[in-house]
Amino acid sequence: MTVIAPAERRRSAVGDGVAEVLALAGRRLTHLRNVPGRLLAVTLNPLITMLAIGYVFKDAVIVPGSGSYPEFLFPAALMQVGLAGIAPTAIAVATDLNGGLTDRFRSLPIVRPAVLIGHSLGDFVVGLIALAITVASGLLVGGRVHTGVLPLLGGLALLVVFLYAMIWVGILLGLSLRNPEAIDGIGAVATLGLSFLSNAFMSTDRLPSWLRPVAEWNPVSSVTTAVRRMWGTPVDETGFPAQHPGVVVAITLVFTLTVAGFLSFRKYRTIS
Repeated sequence: MTVIAPAERRRSAVGDGVAEVLALAGRRLTHLRNVPGRLLAVTLNPLITMLAIGYVFKDAVIVPGSGSYPEFLFPAALMQVGLAGIAPTAIAVATDLNGGLTDRFRSLPIVRPAVLIGHSLGDFVVGLIALAITVASGLLVGGRVHTGVLPLLGGLALLVVFLYAMIWVGILLGLSLRNPEAIDGIGAVATLGLSFLSNAFMSTDRLPSWLRPVAEWNPVSSVTTAVRRMWGTPVDETGFPAQHPGVVVAITLVFTLTVAGFLSFRKYRTIS
C-alpha cells in the first residue's frame, strides 16, 4: 500500500485547482471565439471616447498646461476599458446562472473558487486585448507618453489592476441581479456616471462646487490622475485625492478587489 505524504497531497490539490481554473478560463475564451461581440462591447466605448470625443472637442476644451485634449483624454479612455467590462462580465455570469450551467459546475468535483476565478481570468484576457486596441488607437490620434518606458509600463500596470478589479465588480453584479436587462442598464449608468463624475473629460476644478468633492473622491479620478502624472500629462487640480492619487488608488483598488471577491465567493456558495 502506497502512502501519500500530506505535502504531496497538498501539491496535487493545488495542481488540480490550477488546471481547473485554466480549463474554465479557456472555456470563456472559446466562447469569445463564437461570440466576438463581447470584445466589441468592451472596446467600443473607450474607442468612442478617444476617437469621437477627443477629436470633436479637441479645440473646444481647455486642458491644464500646454497639452492637447487627445493627450489629456488618453489615460481616461484606457481607464474606460475597465468600466466597459463590468456589464458584459455580469451578463455572462447571469446567463450561466439562468441557463443552469453554474448548477452543473457546482455538481462537479472541482474546487468551488475555480469557477469564478476561471471566469475572471477569461474576461481579463478579453480586457487586455481591448486595452491593447485602445492604446494603439489612442497613440494614433494624439495620445502621448512623455516620461519614458518605465512610467509607461507603470501606468499600464495600474490600468490592468483597475481592469481586474472591475471584472470582480461585474461578477458580483451578475451573481446578485441575474437579470441581463437590468444589468445592462446598471452597467451603462455605472460606466457613464463614474466617467462624467470624474476628471476623465475635464478638470474637476471646472465642475460646480457642490459636485467637485464627489468627482475628486471618485476612484476613477484617482486612477486617471495617477496615470497622467506617470505619463507626464499636465494635471492642475487641488485636493487630497489629486495631490496623492497613488494613496487613494491603492486603498480603493485593494478595498474593491477584497470586498467584491469576498462577496462574490459568498454569494456563489449560497446561491440557489
